[in-house]
Amino acid sequence: MDVLLISGVILLICAVSSKVLYRYGIPTLIMFLVMGMLMGSEGPGGIYFDYPELAKSMCNVGLIFIMFSGGFGTNWKTAKPVALVSGVLATVGVALTAFFIGVFAHFVLGFTFLEGMLLGSIISSTDAASVFSILRSKKLNLKNNLAPLLEIESGSNDPMAYMLTTIFLGLITGGGQRIGLLLVSQILLGALLGIIVGKGAVWLINRIKLDIDGLYPIIVISAILLSYSCANLLQGNGFLAVYITGLIMGNSRILHKISLVRFFDGLSWLMQIMLFFTLGLLVFPSHLTKVALVGIGTAAFIIFIARPLAIFGVLSIFKRSLKEKILVSWVGFRGAASIVFAIYPLTAGIPIAKEIFNIVFFVALVSVMVQGTLFIPLAKKLDLIGKEESVLKTFTDYSGEIYAKLLELKIPSNSKMVGKAIMDLDFPNDVLIVMIRRGDKVITPSGRTVLNAEDTIMCAGDNKSLIEMNEIVKSEKILF
Repeated sequence: MDVLLISGVILLICAVSSKVLYRYGIPTLIMFLVMGMLMGSEGPGGIYFDYPELAKSMCNVGLIFIMFSGGFGTNWKTAKPVALVSGVLATVGVALTAFFIGVFAHFVLGFTFLEGMLLGSIISSTDAASVFSILRSKKLNLKNNLAPLLEIESGSNDPMAYMLTTIFLGLITGGGQRIGLLLVSQILLGALLGIIVGKGAVWLINRIKLDIDGLYPIIVISAILLSYSCANLLQGNGFLAVYITGLIMGNSRILHKISLVRFFDGLSWLMQIMLFFTLGLLVFPSHLTKVALVGIGTAAFIIFIARPLAIFGVLSIFKRSLKEKILVSWVGFRGAASIVFAIYPLTAGIPIAKEIFNIVFFVALVSVMVQGTLFIPLAKKLDLIGKEESVLKTFTDYSGEIYAKLLELKIPSNSKMVGKAIMDLDFPNDVLIVMIRRGDKVITPSGRTVLNAEDTIMCAGDNKSLIEMNEIVKSEKILF
């Protein structure tokens, strides 16, 4: 069997299938998983793959880049108003969901309490890839800032699930650990390393002045790997560190940002295909039939009881309406991270590991198919589709969108901007300087371009951002 030929066909099918699946609001991870299962030992492909350690390593690499991409694409200015509620959902909400599932697994499924809590921890976080793909593919506009709330929650709740999984797996295997100290070190060290590496990467990219533009993505990849590995070495949370590194870099002025965003968007999709395909190879479909009833029952409990209890409890504190609570409760898709974390018990060799993996895999399939498909009809039924609030404004895609307005400004000779590089000026994030006229010359600017007195700059952006830009230049409110 020609590996390269098969790989090319699989990648092509996965990419093209997204067009069909998007139309019906179904995340493309379904196709990636199904392709893996079809190519596995029990499918037409006949590839025998039963190597949990290898799968864990491969999936961890994929998850690292997916987490970074989620942070890199987050517009902090837009996300800030809902950051607190999203953060509480991503931590307290995940812990509550894990507890409810653990209790269910103990009393209904017959697991021991620790085994039940391990299952709950593994499957407690929502899938960022599924949430992103549905909201973006349908250009779904949600009222009351629900889009950024959902995306930030799903993009930042995997670290909490990872910590809980590590804790309960350690308790089951007899690894002595101080839970309180572990939680604090995981969060604090992960956040600290993420900030340090993110700030350092921004500084380096803006000052290194490489002759080959293609090397800038390599610098960012090195930052991602350093952030994750250094956090892990110091007993911090590597996934949290990577997410924060991406968040800092995505909201900083860096050279070649447009090309970097596009590069990592493509790399993130490649990692998702690799991750989901690997997970599909690892599962044996015949084993899923044995846990079908348990899987359906667990999925139903999560969808209709565990997730709503956690969400209603948290959002009640923030005075959210009943309709908003219902919609946020429904957007609890299980997916990549849950299945990846389900590999950890397999590598640890605990007796119930295979049953946990099969249950989690089955729950993820049911969750994505049911919740993913019905999400848009439910949002319409609840009248939470907005006409003006676009999810595309939630993330700094830099995808070459067409701006409705242009603004021409002349730099006075006494301006504080004179002699400063564009990347050192605190302009609105949504404004691009697309051209500079200097005397008889027209200059295409970059981040390093230094402004001179009497330069005329042409700015592109939406009306609101250009008004803000005009006021900044006139009042000289420039931060250096």
